[in-house]
Amino acid sequence: MTAGLADLRGRVCLVTGANSGIGKEAARGLAALGAQVVMACRDVGRGEAARAEIVESTGNRAVELAVVDLASQASIREFVDAFRKRHEALHVLVNNAGIWSERRRESKDGIELVWATNQLGYFLLTSLLLDGLEQAAPARIVNVASGLARDLDLDDVCFERRRYSGISAYAQSKQANRLWTWALARRLEHSGVTANAMHPGGVNTPLFGKGGGLQSLLASLYMRLTGLSAREGADTVVWLAASPEVEGKTGRFWYQRHEVPCRFRDRATEERLWELCERMTSNVR
Repeated sequence: MTAGLADLRGRVCLVTGANSGIGKEAARGLAALGAQVVMACRDVGRGEAARAEIVESTGNRAVELAVVDLASQASIREFVDAFRKRHEALHVLVNNAGIWSERRRESKDGIELVWATNQLGYFLLTSLLLDGLEQAAPARIVNVASGLARDLDLDDVCFERRRYSGISAYAQSKQANRLWTWALARRLEHSGVTANAMHPGGVNTPLFGKGGGLQSLLASLYMRLTGLSAREGADTVVWLAASPEVEGKTGRFWYQRHEVPCRFRDRATEERLWELCERMTSNVR
C-alpha cells in the first residue's frame, strides 16, 4: 500500500469511522507512512482496541483516539473544539464514517439517521475544519462514497413522505456524497485544498451486517463471499491522501487508483444540495 506514496511525517491526518473496516485500514495505511493520525470513532472501547493494534502493527505511536458521534451535530462541534485545541492544522481529512439501517430511525437532532450520519456528518465536520485545512495547505479531503448511489430526493431526504427503504436511504446518501464533493471542490479552488470522492469497491466490512433485516443479511453474506478485504478497499483512500500523482487534482471520482466518470454531475442539483445541508446544519460556525 505504501509504495510510491509520500512520507507523511509531520502531517496530521483525521479519519472518521476508524475503528473497523475501511476507516481502520486507512488509518493504518496513513500511520505506516509516518503521519500523526487522529482516529475519530463513536465507540471508545472498539476505538482504543483499533488504535492499539495500529500502533503495534506500524510502530507509529503518534496515533490518537477521539470520540465523536457523526450523527449528532452537538458531538461534532464538541469534537472540533477539542481537535483545534490539540492541533493547529489539518493536512488530510478522510470522511469515511457511515451507517446502513433497515428501518427508519432518527438522530438526536430529529433527522433520519442515515442521512444525518452519512451526508450531514461529512458536511458539518468538513465545514468546521476548513480553516485548519486551508492553514495547512496543500491539504486534501478524501470522501468515501460508493458505487451504490441513486434515489436522491432533495425534497424528502428524511423519508417523511416516501416509503422508507434501507437501500434507498444508503444509496441517496452516497449519491449526495459525490454531488457535495463537486460543490466543495468549486468552493476550494485556489485555496490549496483538494476534495475528491472515491468508490472503495464491494468490500467485506461490518457495515451491512449491522443494519438488521433481510436486505442487510443478504448483502452481508454476499460481501463475505465476493467482497474485497478492508485493506483493499482502503488502498485508494490512502493513495488519494498521499500520492504525489494526485497533487492539485480536485473534484474527481476515483476507483482503484484511477479516475472514473461520475454520472452525478449537475451544478444546479449540487447547489441545491449544498443549500439544504446548510439549512439542516444551520448552527455551523
